[in-house]
Amino acid sequence: MQTEKTDVLVIGAGPAGTVAASIVHQSGYKVRIVEKMKFPRFVIGESLLPRCMEALEEAKFLDAVAERGFQEKNGAKFVKNGKICDYQFADQFTQGWKRTWQVQRADFDHTLAKTVEKMGVPVQYEATVTHIAFNDDGRSVTTIEDADGNKKYIEARFIIDGSGYGRVIPRMFNMEKPSNLPARKALFAHTVDTKRAMSDEPNRITIVVHQKAVWIWIIPFANGITSLGFVGFPEFFEGFEGSPEEKFRAMIATEPYLSDRFKDVELVFEPRTLQSWSSTTDRFYGNGFVLTGNVTEFLDPVFSSGVTLATVSSQLAAKLVIRKLKGEEVDWNKEYMDIMMQGVNTFRSYVMAWYEGTLDTIFFADNQDPLIKSQICSVLAGYVWDTANPYVKDHTTALHKLARIITMRDSLKEG
Repeated sequence: MQTEKTDVLVIGAGPAGTVAASIVHQSGYKVRIVEKMKFPRFVIGESLLPRCMEALEEAKFLDAVAERGFQEKNGAKFVKNGKICDYQFADQFTQGWKRTWQVQRADFDHTLAKTVEKMGVPVQYEATVTHIAFNDDGRSVTTIEDADGNKKYIEARFIIDGSGYGRVIPRMFNMEKPSNLPARKALFAHTVDTKRAMSDEPNRITIVVHQKAVWIWIIPFANGITSLGFVGFPEFFEGFEGSPEEKFRAMIATEPYLSDRFKDVELVFEPRTLQSWSSTTDRFYGNGFVLTGNVTEFLDPVFSSGVTLATVSSQLAAKLVIRKLKGEEVDWNKEYMDIMMQGVNTFRSYVMAWYEGTLDTIFFADNQDPLIKSQICSVLAGYVWDTANPYVKDHTTALHKLARIITMRDSLKEG
């Protein structure tokens, strides 16, 4: 049976896998990628954050992505009952990128994969990992099976699992554990957005508070298509009857901010459902492997954290893998897991504050403090590792303290 040897085997050809593969390859090591799906393929997570740009730049992907003409994204807008809170990344507290893109992921992910192939990293599509055997020294033999059922072995000195929702190693080695976030559901579609207001859009994502714990994303693309999705607890969706399209159109009709713009809108595909996406694992590394991206933990789509955590974790993991291959000692707990959990937990605090309504109080307050707004803007831009920012350093308490101050201030005014 055919056996191939490589320094690093990367599982998954999405952003997590390709960023890691590119950085390791640039250091002169032999890398190959195996991917279960055939590209291009549809996936959600279409609104990037500026922090992604640093990882894409180090992986030498920026030129290829820029050539695709994706919609530039400069901020995020929140809407509730006619009130608007606008965050512009140019105003953020942290020094970093002020822009990013909104992308159709099938095209974006395929662009990254084709670019890493041009660099000399082979990518095998429709290749399913069926077994991994690790030796005591961390080396491994992975069995993959192609679409025709043909098997092949790959010997590797190290494995980077960037398989996203596939979660290959966590599932194979029983490393998964429940997330502490409750199950939520999304119903979404791509629409032909002929009523887009060009003066106000499409250079940012818009998030509409539909009702408590139910929100809507509006993500315009450069080609006139707009991604539109409703997110909430499963019970919300049970209030609508009919086919997915009938439910979707009925939901649109109930939201004043959408009803005119998207009335009778042409759908590119029948609305699709995602449900119970939050997941995690008990550790992000082991003898001979490291987990990156959604394989570590996926939280919620509200702050577009998925691709940021995927690319940043892969950027960091790749550098540590390079050191490991050179024979250096790596403290994976301190140098990888602790750092990634800083970002994950910051985003988690904001996700929980969003669904609790705490962020409603902050986002839609009158006379917002410009410094505080810039600090929160940095989190929305993905700079969740900047502990000089009090709304990162004290993420578990700072938002609630601020909301209480605003509530007290408003009550005194009313009194």
